[in-house]
Amino acid sequence: FDFDTPDFIWRFVKGETDYLLGVTTYAHFLEEYRYYNRSVWQQTLNLTAEEKGKLVEFLMENARSENRTYRYNFLYDNCATRPRDKIEECLSGNIQYMSSDKGRTFRDIIHEFAAGNEWACFGMDFCLGQETDRWINDRQKMFAPLYLMSYMASAVVTDIEKEQRLLVCDTSTLVEEMEEKENSVFAGFPFTPLQTFSILFFIVALITAFEWKKRRLLWEVDLVLFTLYGVSGCIVAFLIFFSEHPAVSSNYLIVVFHPLHILCLPLVIKREIKKKRNLYHLLNGIVLTLFILLWGIIPQRIHLAVLPLSLCLWLRSIANLILTYKKTG
Repeated sequence: FDFDTPDFIWRFVKGETDYLLGVTTYAHFLEEYRYYNRSVWQQTLNLTAEEKGKLVEFLMENARSENRTYRYNFLYDNCATRPRDKIEECLSGNIQYMSSDKGRTFRDIIHEFAAGNEWACFGMDFCLGQETDRWINDRQKMFAPLYLMSYMASAVVTDIEKEQRLLVCDTSTLVEEMEEKENSVFAGFPFTPLQTFSILFFIVALITAFEWKKRRLLWEVDLVLFTLYGVSGCIVAFLIFFSEHPAVSSNYLIVVFHPLHILCLPLVIKREIKKKRNLYHLLNGIVLTLFILLWGIIPQRIHLAVLPLSLCLWLRSIANLILTYKKTG
């Protein structure tokens, strides 16, 4: 990135991610990956002299200062798809990738490379919408570098004289990761998102049961919960309506997490303190009831940890409706 770009932080958050090509020596590149304990694999391309010349010429042209910047898209135009596209442009013939029969979605592949890090999966699922749950073809799977490497290894080039050759003649490991590493900010945290939010629901249920027994509302609980859900909803709403990041504009979590929780909070708390009926709790209860009942047919794979989170807010709204109804007759 060019951190000197005007309004860099705002542009980055909004999704205007302009990446800058960096050029370094091969030895420095390998040493950097060795230092950070990251694996490096090398694939030797089986190119003709003419194809090699075209590819080198492109690389030199692309490294010029006026050509280094491009708008990054982590699903459709990234550091894996760009090299593939340019290699294809340099070939004197057609390329065929060996098809995989295994059905995959973008979310499947993202989860595959975040396996074992439940909090990372939850965070990505929180932001990514329905688009990532569509079945994708072999070419789209190549957004993931390791998938690209696999497809490249089996790719066949057919030249204009109908002669065939493998695109890659050799694959070797130059730097091998020495040990499994855990870089998550939640490393060492003992609970998964599902366990954490199930505990939260249990606590909310206990508090609500206490309110039920005492026939009184603890409005402070709703102040905290609705604020947290509202702040989370601002993030979801921003991604849906303003962000240029791919696959975030069709997120059904907007039903549970939305800015109205904060915008309507003063009125909600005011009516709770006065023990008056609250239209917001009625509407919220209806919406969350439908969301929970229709969970299985929503065309988006929603992280299971969202269920106890939904139940927390649903329980608060239903309890408020019942208790205020009894108070007002």
